[in-house]
Amino acid sequence: MHVIKDKDRLLARVKRIAGQVAAIERALTDEADCSRTLQQVAAARGAISGLMEEIMAQHLREHVAGPDIADEDRAQGAEELIALLHRYGK
Repeated sequence: MHVIKDKDRLLARVKRIAGQVAAIERALTDEADCSRTLQQVAAARGAISGLMEEIMAQHLREHVAGPDIADEDRAQGAEELIALLHRYGK
């Protein structure tokens, strides 16, 4: 499984995102300046989007674009990605 290959790097990204979310929580708890809080939210959103893009690219490479993928598996991988894009776009 492709995600397992990059597990440590992906988990490090998730931990950084968790830190960013914790900072947002602290900002709200401490009633920090709204501009600073919005910047933290934007940074966390960007980090999550980056993680999503990386995992989607890995999915494409491993389940759709690989040269040794059977047509049925390729179609399934594409449909999984399409469903994900629909959910992500909401």
